[in-house]
Amino acid sequence: MSMVGNLRKVARLTRRSRRVDLSHPARSPLGSTVVNCVVYRDGVRRPGVDSVEEAVRQVHRHRHGFVWLGLHEPTEDEFAGVAELFGLHPLAVEDAVHAHQRPKVEQYGDVLFAVFKTVTYVEHGELTATSEVVDTGEIMVFTGPDFVVTVRHGRHGSLGPLREDLEADPEQLAKGPSAVLHALADHVVDDYLTVTDAVLNDIEEVETDVFSPHTPRSADAGRIYQLKRELLELKRAVLPLARPLSRLATEPMRSVDAEIQAYFRDVADHLFRVTEQVTAFDALLDSILQAHLAQVAVAQNEDMRKITAWAAIIAVPTMVCGVYGMNFDHMPELHWRLGYPLALCVIAAACFVIHRGFKRNGWL
Repeated sequence: MSMVGNLRKVARLTRRSRRVDLSHPARSPLGSTVVNCVVYRDGVRRPGVDSVEEAVRQVHRHRHGFVWLGLHEPTEDEFAGVAELFGLHPLAVEDAVHAHQRPKVEQYGDVLFAVFKTVTYVEHGELTATSEVVDTGEIMVFTGPDFVVTVRHGRHGSLGPLREDLEADPEQLAKGPSAVLHALADHVVDDYLTVTDAVLNDIEEVETDVFSPHTPRSADAGRIYQLKRELLELKRAVLPLARPLSRLATEPMRSVDAEIQAYFRDVADHLFRVTEQVTAFDALLDSILQAHLAQVAVAQNEDMRKITAWAAIIAVPTMVCGVYGMNFDHMPELHWRLGYPLALCVIAAACFVIHRGFKRNGWL
């Protein structure tokens, strides 16, 4: 592999360092699906929460602050108690449990329900026709006057680092549940930008190999189709989010603070940039595929011309030998001592002339 390819691998592997999510279910005392449950007042985390019910009681008792409950792939039975405790709408609860939803935003009274598709780039040593490039998951968010419930599906998309960033900015976190909703949307879209940058590296690698004379043609088509399939999965996550973000940025909503709406406009701008990149990637891959198919057609045409040229050259000795193989008694030079050498010389001269002609015209 070329030095450029090796440098791309190193850049891909060291592109970003991931922080460890300290809120792991294995270390959570609140349950197997509960990642974390924290009460925030004035943007500051309050300790001493032993259960979800206790967290809700604390918020109601002080009539200030909010509780942030994080769940990972809960079952219907596990989520039923949470839904009853926070008064969540049954339709939204069904979507949150079963997942596989399109990005959307829905208002149920004072509760806002939002669905975001999370995306991560799957690191791979070498792009092949079966390489997984993009992995997707989902985050469902319920935001009410004094609570945030996040439900995460998938192997990635940990919210521990996001929670740490928010806790490091108490002023922003003090704005309430809508600040958490904005941070989640911004976090998801930032991951989109990171993934598109990584996918661009794969596309550039394939593009370089397509126009390289040393790359097997059979390997390129499979990799291009695989990238197009993975890009389609990325498009399904990115494109449908435009409408929900537009609603969050422009439409008045009970659960979204007016001051926070301005931040959603910035997230929508970032999403628009990602959408443009993904659309451009799709068009670029189509162009690369067409160029590859054109190269394959040209290579096949060259092979056919070579086969045709050699067939024409071989036709000369075949014709001469066929004539002298008819075994007639009265044939020219049949009993002449120099007839055989003369026939060979004629065959060699004719083949040489034809070969030179094909060589001059680029067929050989």
